[in-house]
Amino acid sequence: MPEAPLRIAHVTTVSMSLRYMILSLLKSLSEAGCEVYGICSPGPEVEAVSAAGIRYLPVPMTRSFTPARDMHSLLELYRVMRRYRFTIIHTHTPKAGFLGQLAARMAGVPIIVNTVHGFYFHERTPFVKRRFYVALEKLAARCSTMVLSQSAEDMATAVNERICEPGKIQFLGNGVDATSFDPGRIRPETRDRKRQELGIPQSVPVIGFVGRIVAEKGIRELFQAFRIVQEALPEARLLMVGPADPEKNDALDFDAAHDYGIAEGCIFTGRREDMPDLYSLMDLVVLPSYREGFPRPPMEASFMGIPSVVTDVRGCREAVDHGVNGLIVPLGNVEALAAAILRLLKNPDERMRMGQAGRRIALERFDERRIAARVLQVYSQLLKSTGSTAPEGWVTDAV
Repeated sequence: MPEAPLRIAHVTTVSMSLRYMILSLLKSLSEAGCEVYGICSPGPEVEAVSAAGIRYLPVPMTRSFTPARDMHSLLELYRVMRRYRFTIIHTHTPKAGFLGQLAARMAGVPIIVNTVHGFYFHERTPFVKRRFYVALEKLAARCSTMVLSQSAEDMATAVNERICEPGKIQFLGNGVDATSFDPGRIRPETRDRKRQELGIPQSVPVIGFVGRIVAEKGIRELFQAFRIVQEALPEARLLMVGPADPEKNDALDFDAAHDYGIAEGCIFTGRREDMPDLYSLMDLVVLPSYREGFPRPPMEASFMGIPSVVTDVRGCREAVDHGVNGLIVPLGNVEALAAAILRLLKNPDERMRMGQAGRRIALERFDERRIAARVLQVYSQLLKSTGSTAPEGWVTDAV
C-alpha cells in the first residue's frame, strides 16, 4: 500500500489571516504532497481557501481576551486534533498560537510549530500588561517543538524575555508573491481606470495606507499628519485600503476622517482583492504602526517600486532600510511623519531611487517561495528528530 500523505494543519484565529497571510504557504505544502488543513473561525475568506484545495475545519475563536469562549475554543481544538491525528500542527498569530499549541500538546500531536507574527506587547505596553503577555507566550512556547519568527528582533525579544531558549527558535522571515506584485504587469489603462473608479484625478499625489482601520496601526497619527500635508499640498489624496475591525477595542470607522477635517481628501476602499492595481496608484505607502511582526505592506510596496514611511518599531525596521527603500520616523511623532511624507512627495527623484532600491531588496529578501522552502526544511528536520522522514520529492533546502 502507498504511504499515507503527511497530515498537517495550520491554525489561525480568523479566516482573513488564513486567506491573506498563509494561503500561499498552504498551497506550497499541498503541492509538496502533504494533506493540508486550515483551522480557524468561520468567515467570508474560507471559500477562497477551500477553492485553493485546502481542507477547512471550523473552530470559533475570538481575537480578544474572552476566558469562557477561549476555554470552549481550546476544547474544540483539542477534539478536532484528536479526531484527525495530525502529524504537525502549525499555529499563527498570538491568540491562535496560544490556544492551538496548548490543544496540540493535550492531543498528543508529535510536532508543534508556532510562527511568531509579532507579540501583543511592544515598547509602550505598561509593565503589568507586558508581564501578563510574556507569561502567556512562555506557557505556549513550552508546548512548542519549534518556534519560527518572522522578525529577527522578535527572536531576540523571545530569548531576552525567556519565552524560549535560543535553540528552540529560528528565523523565518516573511514574503509575498513576487509574481503578482510586479509593476511591469500593470498597464497604463488599468491605472487610469482605477483612478477614475476611485475618483482620483490623474495628476494628484497619492499617499497609501494598507491595513486594518484601528488605532494600533497609527491611524490617528496618520490623519493628523495628513492634515499637515494638505496645508502644503491641498490636492493630495490619502488612499486607505483595508477593513474596519469592529471586534477590536481600538477600532475606528471610516467616518473618523471627518473628526480631523480631512474627509474630502480621503478615500476608503475597504478590503480589496486588486492590491497590485491599487499600489500602482500610490506615490508612497505609510505604516505608522505601534507594533508589527514583519509587515506585508512595506514588502508589497517594495516589490511595486514604491518607497514606504514607517515607524521605528520592531518589524518595520526590518522591512525598511532608512534612506534606501523608505524612511523611518519616531513612533507617535506626527510632525516627523508629515515631514517624511512631504519629503518624498516633493522629491520625485529621491522617491524613484528608493522605489528602485526597494524592488531590488524585495527580490532578494521578500520572495514568499523562500519562506515555503524554509518551512519545509524545518519540517524535515523535526520529522527526522522523531524518527520519521519527509515525503519523497520535498525540496528542503531553503533558497
